Amino acid sequence: MDFERQIAVVTGGASGIGAACARLLARRGATVVLADRNLAAAARVADELGGHAVEIDVGDEGSVRDALSRVEDGIGPVGVLVNSAGVLQRTLPPDRLDMKEWDFVARVDLRGTYLCCAVLGSRMAERGAGAIVNVASVSGMRSGPLHSYGPAKAGVISLGECLAAEWGPRGVRVNTVSPGFTLTPALERGFATRTLQQPALTAASALGRLVRADEVAQAVAFLASPLASGITGVNLPVDCGWLVATPWPSYGGLRDPLTPTDSAA
Repeated sequence: MDFERQIAVVTGGASGIGAACARLLARRGATVVLADRNLAAAARVADELGGHAVEIDVGDEGSVRDALSRVEDGIGPVGVLVNSAGVLQRTLPPDRLDMKEWDFVARVDLRGTYLCCAVLGSRMAERGAGAIVNVASVSGMRSGPLHSYGPAKAGVISLGECLAAEWGPRGVRVNTVSPGFTLTPALERGFATRTLQQPALTAASALGRLVRADEVAQAVAFLASPLASGITGVNLPVDCGWLVATPWPSYGGLRDPLTPTDSAA
């Protein structure tokens, strides 16, 4: 198994993409530590996986250093870090998006990712080995009404490139996965509040559907595994073709799969 005898920390592991990553890493042999601000929920998933749970506020430097030091001192050296902790934001125009909300999103999504990388990545570099996968978003690659979330995720993508070059000479690989619209509890809440429209999202992807959390987890596990030993500094979108399909409305939209096309004579 790819991760046998390895300790893997997954931030935001109590639900959604983080939980899917934790489950897959555990199935593939890792001892999983779920680091989440919701300790009770993280503990439930950890119990299911035979792993560990630790409470963490990824945006707070003291909390990050304390939690991750307790993991390494009490469980063992971390070989894999998955930074999946994140929050969404409302799709508000700048005149209605107050700085308190802007700062909160940036604090968790960008600052939190950096802090966890800085603490555990530095320790990995001292030992000469490790793999980090940061979870960003296609929102960090395209324009949208997410004036804190989008720039924060763009920052996560840039951060992955910077740290890959910083720590590559010391044996640490750093990569990024950028999910598209993924079926998680957070997305379901967006449908319930009509902030997001599921038919519009599925119509805007080349595969005609939304991403599953387990599909994101497969990409994360691949990049963290020895199968990707020669890969560092990449950003891998897992979006069911949303990035490639969104320009097509300018040309009349994606082709109807039920409509026959003219074949060459």
